[in-house]
Amino acid sequence: MAQKQGIDWSSLWKKDEWMAVWWGFLIIILVLAGVPVKIPSFKWTTDGEFQGLVKTATPMVEKLAKDAEQKGEKAVEEKAKALLGSMAKGERAAIGKAGKELEAASKDAKDSGIKKKAADLGKDLGGQAGNLAGKVFSWDNIWRAIQIGIAYLILSVIAMALMGERVGAFIPGFVVVFVIAWISLFIAGNYTILEYGLEYVLWCLALGLFVSNVIGIPGWLKAAVKTEFFIKIGLVILGSGILFTEIIQAGAYGIVQSVLVVACIWYFTFWVAKKMGVDDEFAAILSSGVSICGVSAAIATSGAVKGDPKKLSYVTSIVLLCAVPMLVGQPLIAKGVGMPDVVAGAWLGGTLDTSGSVVAAGALISDTAMKTGVIVKMSQNVLIGVAAFILSIIWTFKKTEGLPEGEKPGLIEIWYRFPKFVLGFMVASVVFSFLLDPKVVSATKGALGGLRTWWFALAFTCIGLETRFKDLAELGGGRPAAAFLIGQGVNIIWTLILAYLIFGGLIFPAPKL
Repeated sequence: MAQKQGIDWSSLWKKDEWMAVWWGFLIIILVLAGVPVKIPSFKWTTDGEFQGLVKTATPMVEKLAKDAEQKGEKAVEEKAKALLGSMAKGERAAIGKAGKELEAASKDAKDSGIKKKAADLGKDLGGQAGNLAGKVFSWDNIWRAIQIGIAYLILSVIAMALMGERVGAFIPGFVVVFVIAWISLFIAGNYTILEYGLEYVLWCLALGLFVSNVIGIPGWLKAAVKTEFFIKIGLVILGSGILFTEIIQAGAYGIVQSVLVVACIWYFTFWVAKKMGVDDEFAAILSSGVSICGVSAAIATSGAVKGDPKKLSYVTSIVLLCAVPMLVGQPLIAKGVGMPDVVAGAWLGGTLDTSGSVVAAGALISDTAMKTGVIVKMSQNVLIGVAAFILSIIWTFKKTEGLPEGEKPGLIEIWYRFPKFVLGFMVASVVFSFLLDPKVVSATKGALGGLRTWWFALAFTCIGLETRFKDLAELGGGRPAAAFLIGQGVNIIWTLILAYLIFGGLIFPAPKL
């Protein structure tokens, strides 16, 4: 007979999953209350990269100036020609200033096409001109990172003390983990690296793996490797950015495609992984990474099924490595076969794993492709919370399978096994979706997103620090990677079929975007 258990109220402050919920809520509340948060910038573009961008953008600015002249948009025409003059001279600061002036002039343009092109070109050139490595290393920017580090250290120390962990050893270790995370964010902020979608999590893993496998980890540093704690706080905050209202904004077409992609590809990838001998936990993380939205979905799923961080590291790495050829190849295929822009955008949005990569790839085709891709991607992103909630329930009951009837746990034990961060995630998502003013949601989005990124950066650095190359090589003997690639291959084909059926006018009237 299973021994009946009462409610252990001390778990509310002794368990990392509850502490993660409380700290996640506290951070959200402080941001909503107006506590000023300045997120450090890590974007930097070398002079060589900037000159390459100028060379690429020159014909586009020339066309903008010509179109503006034909349509009587005098202000945009003048600023575009001024920008061309600065671009011809190659002076970065002057180009940046002219780009910002073009962006400002676009606001008064009457023609919607001219307005958008001028705004986009001006913003891109003006912004990249100012993205200097020196600004990343400026005292003001470094001080912003230090303030976040101090705040996170205080929160973490309080949590470690309440949970009975070694606080004295945790403090110096946390500083090292934070510095590694900072370096990773700096590397990931480079223009070319951003263009290829090599996100910060990959660099956090890589540097962490380098330290653990080449240099080695002393005992005092191990005390600060708290992957689960860091990642669960980030997931609770992530809930504030997953808005159910975005499903409505995405429209019926995006919803239909996203549901069909996620449902079919998730099950197919899971089935393939199981056939290849991959365990349920690993298969679930793989399936979410392929079908929903890559890294974020894999993180949420790993938390929901209480997965091994090494498996999450494996999936994250392969997701990001596969993203590079897809980012480059899919737009080339779409343009090469003459695919309708709206169909191409729907295809990109359903297969590429981040909103940034969808925007970058869509921009290589057209504004319509980019807009359509973002709409579809928004729909899929919202499904992260739904999938995590469903999987957490399934996995909670799954652990009771095979037990004799008399030994099966009661509701209290099932509640103990349920991952609490999912509740925090869902509460944050519901509050930001339905209870807060959209203006408040918009105003706090940047700060919460930046703070979430820091928690995830710490978590993935810790995953790298506690993982050995040998461990990754031994995870499934290559079978998980094969299952992922098969699932991704089918995902690309299935999503393309759905894009043609739903957005191509074969079943529904083709949307006009």
